[in-house]
Amino acid sequence: MKFDTQTYRLVDKGRFGAVSLGVAAVGLVLSAVGFTNNHAEFYHAWLTGLAFWVSLGLGALLLTLIHHLTNATWSVVVRRLTESVAMTLPVLALPAVVLFFGMHELYHWSHPEVVAEDAVLQWKSGYLNVPFFIVRTLFAFAVWSWLAVRLYRLSARQDERFDLEDLRRMRRVSAGGLLLFALTVTMIGFDWLMSLDPHWYSTIYGVYFFSGSLLGAVALVIVLAAYLRGRNVLQDIITVEHYHDLGKLAFGFVIFWAYSGYSQYLLQWYANIPEETVWYLDRWRGSWVGISLLIFFGHFVAPFTILVFRWVKRHVPALCLVALWILLMHLVDIIWLVYPTYKEHGLTFAPMEMLTLAGPFLLLGGLAGWTFWNRYTRHALVPVADPKLPASIAFTNQ
Repeated sequence: MKFDTQTYRLVDKGRFGAVSLGVAAVGLVLSAVGFTNNHAEFYHAWLTGLAFWVSLGLGALLLTLIHHLTNATWSVVVRRLTESVAMTLPVLALPAVVLFFGMHELYHWSHPEVVAEDAVLQWKSGYLNVPFFIVRTLFAFAVWSWLAVRLYRLSARQDERFDLEDLRRMRRVSAGGLLLFALTVTMIGFDWLMSLDPHWYSTIYGVYFFSGSLLGAVALVIVLAAYLRGRNVLQDIITVEHYHDLGKLAFGFVIFWAYSGYSQYLLQWYANIPEETVWYLDRWRGSWVGISLLIFFGHFVAPFTILVFRWVKRHVPALCLVALWILLMHLVDIIWLVYPTYKEHGLTFAPMEMLTLAGPFLLLGGLAGWTFWNRYTRHALVPVADPKLPASIAFTNQ
């Protein structure tokens, strides 16, 4: 991998893209094996992998929207990273169509004969029905794709000809886009994940899904920036000061994620209504007990305890390890949201079960990785014509 410090472009793009395609190929083979072995288990694995990678794209898109709305300076040097990760969302729209073929295996409410005998599902049928589910999913991806592509293209055009109007356009797109983002992310959290148990409900669920997505995206940006730094790319542009701020964001959103999860639990614990508490009881059986405890200690206690120290946020290898751990815990969290309605007594960790789970994760991850790298390396690795770039490079924490 060779980096031109004058143009901020990669002369040699390295093997990131090729490795991503290789990972996708392995995932495709494993997905085929998993689908052949057990259709229902495959579709749950597909939903898990899709929700994980889409959530990272959504978090990156939100970071981009916030950057423009706040007119931030320090984050200019990582803006092209978040823009490029968000560009995986249009590509992931096609794999989302696979969910439509597996709705009967995933969603209890998609069976007309079941709805006909269930008063609760009949009451919810105006929202929980297959055609409306498909429309909402397509609408959400249309919104996300438009926002990601529009901001990416305006940013790339800024490199070629600086125009203050382009900055204003990006800010206007972000202002309206943030409202649409909040609506669609909440909607997809309800549709894809919460409706797996259609009798259960939580008004905080959308916030929980959103907070995990944003935390995962911050961790991903840290890992990607550290990857580039390890190959002597942008090491003098994305400095320790920027890692420090990314670490502070990760620390803050670890707390916010835990707060939203605790708020959801507390409201349903003290109400003690059976139709609400059953969701947590499902996650307190068999191996789900250990996974639930892992999420509490691994997703909150461990990163909170480590990131509270200033030196960790300024030590790139240590911060990168914490970020990788957060991404792993985010994946475990998505599994915890998807699987208990299918496997009541927990994962068995049998080889075929793990291969089926790994297949879609690797396939969609490889596809997302290739898309990200292709978009990221197509232009300068930082927005070279942004007037705030020099101040962003020289940024220091006070």
